[in-house]
Amino acid sequence: MSLSRLWTNVPAPRGEAPPEHPADRGRPNCSGPSLRLPSRSLYPQDSSRPKAVVFGAGSRAVLRRASALEYKIQRRALRKEDFINYIQYEINLLELIKKRRARIGYSFKKDEIENSILHRVHSLFNRATGKWKEDIQLWLSHVAFCKQWNAKHQLSKVFSSMLAIHPNKPALWIMAAKWEMETRLSSESARHLFLRALRFHPECSKLYQEYFRMELMNAEKQRKEKKEFEQAKMDLGEFNYSEEILNGEMARIIYRDAAQKIKGVEFHLAVLSIAKLFDFTQDLQKEILESLQTKYAGDPLTWDYMARRELELGSLPSTEHTTKQMKVSEMTQREERCCAVFEEAVRAVSTEDMWKCYITFCLERYNRKTNSGELKQKRLERTLSAFHKAHESSLLPEALYKQWLQLLLESNLFEKATEVAEAATKRFSLSVEMWQMRLQVLIQLKSDDVTQCFEEAIKHVKSKGTLPLWTLWVEWSEGTNSKEDTEALYQRSLHATTHAESVTMKEKYLDWTYRNGGYKKVRRLFTSLCENRPFSLDFFRKMIQIEKEQESCKMLHLREYYERALREFGSTDSVLWLDYIKEELSHPQGKPENCGSIHWRAMKMLQGDLVEDFVSKYTLLQTGHL
Repeated sequence: MSLSRLWTNVPAPRGEAPPEHPADRGRPNCSGPSLRLPSRSLYPQDSSRPKAVVFGAGSRAVLRRASALEYKIQRRALRKEDFINYIQYEINLLELIKKRRARIGYSFKKDEIENSILHRVHSLFNRATGKWKEDIQLWLSHVAFCKQWNAKHQLSKVFSSMLAIHPNKPALWIMAAKWEMETRLSSESARHLFLRALRFHPECSKLYQEYFRMELMNAEKQRKEKKEFEQAKMDLGEFNYSEEILNGEMARIIYRDAAQKIKGVEFHLAVLSIAKLFDFTQDLQKEILESLQTKYAGDPLTWDYMARRELELGSLPSTEHTTKQMKVSEMTQREERCCAVFEEAVRAVSTEDMWKCYITFCLERYNRKTNSGELKQKRLERTLSAFHKAHESSLLPEALYKQWLQLLLESNLFEKATEVAEAATKRFSLSVEMWQMRLQVLIQLKSDDVTQCFEEAIKHVKSKGTLPLWTLWVEWSEGTNSKEDTEALYQRSLHATTHAESVTMKEKYLDWTYRNGGYKKVRRLFTSLCENRPFSLDFFRKMIQIEKEQESCKMLHLREYYERALREFGSTDSVLWLDYIKEELSHPQGKPENCGSIHWRAMKMLQGDLVEDFVSKYTLLQTGHL
C-alpha cells in the first residue's frame, strides 16, 4: 500500500487546494493559500518538521498553510490570534488524519507523524501561555488538548506551570487535584495539591469540601481493594491499609480544621451532604450534625435541614404486601413529623426566613404529584395553615403573598383570596406589586370595588413606578367602562405618570383612539400629544402605520410624521432615514428628487458608526439589494 493513500493523489492546480475527497465533506478544512516554503530555520532538523512524503500530493497544501501560519508567529509583534489559528489548524489536521486512518485502516508511521504534530501543538501552547500568562482560557485549552490526546506527562507540566502563575484561583487547584486522583489514581499527589492550595486560600469553603470528598473517595477505594483481597484469600502483609484512613479519619481531621476557620451553616450542610454519599461515615455524620445543632441552633437553615431529615428517617422496607394505603399513611406520618419540627422551629426562631423555609417546604410537598386525594387535601390544608400563621405573626415575606393568593384562587376560595389581598396591601401599602396583585384578584372575580381600589392604590403609591397600575387600569376600563370614561382615564394617566412612563401611555392612547374613534380623531390626538415631550420612536411609527392603512394614504401626511420623528431621533436611528427615502421612492405621490436632500441631512445628523451603517445600507438600496 502506497503512503500517499492517506491523501488524494489528484494533483492540484498551482495556487489551489487539492480536490476534496467525497468522504471528507464536512471535515476540518486543512487547505490554505499557495505560499513558498519557509527557510529551514523555521522547521528545525528534528521530528517536529512535517513529513511531506507521508501525505502524498495533498501534503503541498498542508505545507503551504503551515508555512503561512509559521511565518505569522515568527514576527516581532506577536498576536494571540495567530497562535490560536495555528493551534486550531494543527488540531484539525490531527483529527483529519485520525479519521482517514480509521476509514482506510492504515497505520504506517503513525507514531512518527502524529507525535510530531502533537509535539508542535504543545510547543505552540507553551509559547502562547508564556507570552500571555494571564489568559486563563488559553491555559484551559491546553489542558483540554492534553486530556483529549492522553498526554499525561505533558498535562502534569501544564498544571504545574499554570498553578505557579495563577495560585489565586481555587478552581484550578481543584481541577488539578481531581485529575491526579481520578486519572492518575494518585491520592498522594492530590493531597499534596490540596495542602498547597490551602496555604494560599486558608478560608476557601469549596477547597475544603473537595479535599474532604477526595479523602472519603480514597478511603472507599482502599476499603474495596481490601475487601476484594480478603475475598480472594490473599495475604495482606505486603499491603499497608491504615485503619484510620479506612474509617475516614483523614476526612474528620479536615472537617475539624475547616470548622475552626469557616463560619456559617452552609459549609457544615455541604460537608454533611458529601459524607452521606459514603456508607461508612455514620460516626462522622453524627459528629457534623451535633456540631451543626450546637453552633447554629438559631439558624433557619439548621432547622430546615433537621425538619427535612424526618422524610428520610423511619421509612418502611418495600415488600410485595405493602399496599397503596400503607404507603400514603407512611408518607403522611413523615410529613407530619417534618411539620412538627418546623412548628417548633418557628417558635424558637420567629423570623421571616424561618417562616419562608417552612412555607417553601409545604409548597414543595403540595406540588408533588400523588394519586391520593386524601394526601393532596392534607397537604393543601397544611400549606394554607402555614401561610395563615405566618401572616398572623406579621412575618410573611412580600414575595410569598402572591403564591398564597394563587393557591387560594386555584382552590376556589375566592372570599379568602379577597381578604388576603386586602391585608397584603395594608401591610405593604407602598408596594406597586401588592396593589397590582390585589387588583388582578378583584378583576378576576369581577368585583364592584375595582375602581375604588384603583383610586386607593394611586393615592398610596408615589407617581414614580405607577405605570403597571395605570396600564392595568386602562386595559380594564377598555373592556368595562364607556369610551368617554376610558378617554378621561387616559388623559388623567398622562398627567399622573412621570415623563418617562407617559411615553408608554401615549402609545396605548394612540392605538386605542384609532380602534375606537377612527382616523380623523387619531390625527387630532396625535397633533395634541406632539405638544408635550418626551416621545418614543414607536409612537411615530404607529402613526405612520395608521396612515399607510388608509385607502387614500397621503404622502404629505407621511412626510409630516417622518419629519417629526427625525427631529427627535434623527441623530440616533439610521433606519428611520432609510425608511423615509423608501417612502419617497415607492409612494405614488412621492418625490424621488427629495432623496438627495434627505441623504445629505442624514449624513449631517447621524453620529459615530451610524454614518457608516447608513452609507452601506443606502448603497444596497440604490443597487436594489435592500
